[in-house]
Amino acid sequence: MEFNERLREVCRKKNSLLAIGLDGDLEKLPPFLMDFESPITEFNKSIINATADLVCAYKINTAFYEQFGIQGCRSMKKTIELIPDDVLIILDGKRADIGHSSAKYAKAMFHEHKADAVTVNPYLGHDSVEPFLFDETKGVFMLCLTSNPGANDFQFLKTGKGRLFERVAERAAAWNEKGNLGLVVGGTYAGELKQIREIAPGLPILIPGIGTQGGNLEKSLRLGCDDKGESVIITVSRSILYASDDLEFAAKSRDAARQMKDEINRIRKS
Repeated sequence: MEFNERLREVCRKKNSLLAIGLDGDLEKLPPFLMDFESPITEFNKSIINATADLVCAYKINTAFYEQFGIQGCRSMKKTIELIPDDVLIILDGKRADIGHSSAKYAKAMFHEHKADAVTVNPYLGHDSVEPFLFDETKGVFMLCLTSNPGANDFQFLKTGKGRLFERVAERAAAWNEKGNLGLVVGGTYAGELKQIREIAPGLPILIPGIGTQGGNLEKSLRLGCDDKGESVIITVSRSILYASDDLEFAAKSRDAARQMKDEINRIRKS
């Protein structure tokens, strides 16, 4: 099954467009977890156990693990093993390089780390993205318009065929020959989703920046969803992960995740 179709199927079965970012920050974890050998792994385990029935995916930003070297990579591997089979795993590494190097990145993320999907940077062009698209069952979310303030430095520059982010969306639509390519568009730039959806009507869009970063949830859904109210993943991290730092932190995170899921469904079905 092509990844994009599998994504739609998972979202329908779970009745959820919510993905939680498992980006644990040691300084923000509940203090009692510091007694464990791997506090981040224990934290992730509690979050997964509390929220797996509410989400379509977990997004793992690899930088939060790679900073700790081998121990961090072990924690990431264990975290991935804890995720149930009915929830997709998105590794957020924003990889891409010349073709030969990209093939090695793809092998590491899809085969070694068992990711269902990854994020990639399209700056090097098609030959840098193509190795990630080889297996139609594996998904690729290509950076299009990011949620950070620095997106204004390059992504809005005018080209001969529209602004740069619009050109990226157009190229992604053309490269989606195997039905496994999507886009990353920050919720902090929700107003541009209308143009992006018109350019790439069939692509799923991963939308970070909702919650702590101040992205507009309602606008993101109304402009980003397709005509079936699908093809969007809302990814939220800090406002769910750090809902509390006491012994009941996982239950509080579940409450925050349920509220977000319910709000997403209310908006997209209204």
